Amino acid sequence: MDVAERIEANPASLPHGGTEASLVPTAPGGGERMTLNLFFEERDDRWFPGDRYIRPLLRRVLLGRSWISGQRRVFLNLCAGLDRIGVRYRVNDYGHIRKHPEELACIIGRPFVLDWFAWKNPLLLGVAMYDHPIEALDSLKDLDVRAILVPCTWYADMCRPYWPHVAAWPVGIETDVWPPAPAEQKSVDVLLYDKVRWDHARYETELIEPIRRHLAASGRTVEVIRYGHYKEDDYKAALARSRSMIFLCEHESQGIACQQALSSGVPVFAWDRGGAWQDPEYFPDKVRYEGGVSSVPYFDARCGMTFTDADGFAAGWNGFWSRVGAGDFAPRDYVMDNLTLEKGALHYCEIAEAVMQPHAR
Repeated sequence: MDVAERIEANPASLPHGGTEASLVPTAPGGGERMTLNLFFEERDDRWFPGDRYIRPLLRRVLLGRSWISGQRRVFLNLCAGLDRIGVRYRVNDYGHIRKHPEELACIIGRPFVLDWFAWKNPLLLGVAMYDHPIEALDSLKDLDVRAILVPCTWYADMCRPYWPHVAAWPVGIETDVWPPAPAEQKSVDVLLYDKVRWDHARYETELIEPIRRHLAASGRTVEVIRYGHYKEDDYKAALARSRSMIFLCEHESQGIACQQALSSGVPVFAWDRGGAWQDPEYFPDKVRYEGGVSSVPYFDARCGMTFTDADGFAAGWNGFWSRVGAGDFAPRDYVMDNLTLEKGALHYCEIAEAVMQPHAR
């Protein structure tokens, strides 16, 4: 989809048990919401102009259906949320935005889009633009950037010394696509979600294997899924047969896969080690940040429990598992209260409208 404009929402697409937001939410002052100009690109041209459209088609022919990246999932879920609340938007309409330099351009995808022409528009950037502000200290200085979005509060706090106009915005989760499965379908005690991204061999020894040994000794059945090595349908099926999930990731800016599990009614025991932001592209030489870094930035007592290391897992597992059996957790309630498609889309609209107010300049 290169250029599109959503004019009307489809009421039938509203999820069961969704939010009570009106289908066409009212803007401040009682008017209609602004039409959004959305720009999302995952890839730049590599060999010749326009080949970014051809390469995914060739990949699909050769390798089958591709894995959906986190950046694309953000874009797709935002569009789905806007559809549901009846907000109009255009997608990658570069011709329109060139003709209307007074309109806000919302650039969600990769930052190379900023290099494609001389942007005269006010800009709302993110959330899938930069991993850290030091990448963009020079490239943004001559642009009218009204705000930069990142997925969560701890990430915003890390970026704020460089970007004063930074805000936290989490995209919504497709709660109707990720529903709870009936208890009688549950055949696996634990889904072990391995998203350890860096120094995996070390954590295989220090964390993953001790956890698996502990679960085996406890008599629990375990299924393992590895980040980047599955299709969404495989993950959905695994959640449907699992009574709980162990989530292993050094830190997360949002954690969509974890939130898909919560939406599916699966309680989560999450490795939340805290400490510094340790992306090896930046740490320890370029960036040192310790300020509430978390692997589950959207999480409360309804969702499950957390642990910091292998010893913490061993100490907390029995308590977590007994509460799973007792039905003490209500993870889907947390998602429905905070992270629906409608809530995410409405929040995005509110940010976009706020940055275009005169006082925001």
